Amino acid sequence: MRLKLVAVAVAALAPVVAMLFYNEVALRRQRNEEVRTSAAQAARQASSEVERIIEGLHALLVSVSAMPSVRHLDVEACDDALKSVAENIPNIRTIFVAGLDGRPICGSMAFPEGVGFSDRDYFRQTLETKDFSVGTYTQSRLSDRPVLPLATPLMDGDTVKAVIISGIRLDWLQNRITERGVAPGNAVTIADGKGTIVAHVPSPEQFVGSVVPEEFRRLIHAEQPDVTEVTSRDGTEHILGYRPIALPSSPLYVSAGFSKPEAFAPIDRATLMNTLAIIGGALFAFVAAIFIGNRFILVPISRIADVMEKWRRGQTTARTGMTGPDELGLVGATFDRLLNELEERRRQSQEAEEERSLLVRELAHRVKNGFALVQAIARQTFSRSDPEKYGSFVERLAALAGTYDLILSREGSASPIRDIVFAALRAHVASQADRIRLDGPDLVLPADTALPLSLVIHELATNATKYGSLGSENGTVSIEWKHGDGRVHLLWTEAGGPPVSMPAKKGFGSVLIERAFPSKAQARSRADYRAEGLVFQVIFSIGEPVVEGEVDPLSRDVKHTSAT
Repeated sequence: MRLKLVAVAVAALAPVVAMLFYNEVALRRQRNEEVRTSAAQAARQASSEVERIIEGLHALLVSVSAMPSVRHLDVEACDDALKSVAENIPNIRTIFVAGLDGRPICGSMAFPEGVGFSDRDYFRQTLETKDFSVGTYTQSRLSDRPVLPLATPLMDGDTVKAVIISGIRLDWLQNRITERGVAPGNAVTIADGKGTIVAHVPSPEQFVGSVVPEEFRRLIHAEQPDVTEVTSRDGTEHILGYRPIALPSSPLYVSAGFSKPEAFAPIDRATLMNTLAIIGGALFAFVAAIFIGNRFILVPISRIADVMEKWRRGQTTARTGMTGPDELGLVGATFDRLLNELEERRRQSQEAEEERSLLVRELAHRVKNGFALVQAIARQTFSRSDPEKYGSFVERLAALAGTYDLILSREGSASPIRDIVFAALRAHVASQADRIRLDGPDLVLPADTALPLSLVIHELATNATKYGSLGSENGTVSIEWKHGDGRVHLLWTEAGGPPVSMPAKKGFGSVLIERAFPSKAQARSRADYRAEGLVFQVIFSIGEPVVEGEVDPLSRDVKHTSAT
């Protein structure tokens, strides 16, 4: 019962757990979409800012190319003009004009002896495309600091006259990205076309100047922006929004990574709290189920079962004493009322049994008085005229009285089977006992079969006296019985009497023989109306029940039988 109560508690918690699980999955799916959207938006914003910076410097270089001192390559005036520009633009270190051979012509600072830029990729690209170009991570030959070079051609008609060169200070770019700020666990990366990181938040000292890992370089030149999930070098899972290089407007790769552990930390905490709450609720439900089950279910049921067991042992005064509005209380109260009714019926049945016994004794007394009266009448009528016949009549009458005494006064008593048979027969052959043969083991029959057997033998003897062997001078009756496996097999055989035949209809005697035994005796009977006399067999149980279909040991003695 306790397991059933626990099962009920589990069944009650199952919908709650299922709902929480569904909400958990839905929240994580929703949060994942939110983080992906935020990562894409962060990458787009960072990329837009970088594009604005580069576009601003592009405009600056175009403006410089329009300055007269620069267009005419007036070295002294050009130096002054470019120096003034560099001092007012904080995101560049220097700006200068280089000839077609890559050697500086004029600039915002003095140049080291023999320095040249013809080997730089951005310089050659500008000469080839005659357009603005952005270089890659470069260690400046002028300031010996990392810069992101920018170059634009100085045109003379359709001919490149010189190249105007500058570079974004990477420390300034790093500070600009850092000022934007990122949440703990998140990261922003800016890299050039070769995969070299030019700015990184957080920990720029660890990443700037290093190369993007090989497995992520495919993202730098991807066909379009997207969001993906990656695992960083420290093993942290990130949702990464990235913007690939798309020349000429987007010369740098930008990505914004959001840490999944940090992004899902609130949900993880809520999940932990919900799990602990479910475990606590389950433990409370189990304890409550056991306590409530013991207090309000198991104890009342045990009380009812205990009362039933006491009744089985004969303590008919036992009651549950249960009351109350709950169902088990009503069951207990109803059970008590039922026991009261049963006790009252038992009392009434006992009183009726006592009254019946009194009536049986009264009937026995009246039967005896009747026999005594018949005997007195017979004595007064022919005792003197024929003393011999009177004596025989008196003996038969006394035997018949004894049989009725057995039937009426010995009801409920166990008796030996030989005494039962003899008592039932002596009324019919009181003076000719040699006409009766009894053969069988000593056996005591219980009360519930002794009386029915007495009635059956008495009825058989009565029929034999009227119609069979006992009605003639030389007729005999043989009665044999056997006992085995809790069953009694009794065979009645008549001989020496008048020819017999099957009766046309059943009389009261035949019905009595069929129905005399109680049902638990599982009695079966057979009768064979032979010409030389009746052969009757009855089988009944006094122990273990008779199994239907078993072969009866005496059945071989009765041939061509028919039911009585």
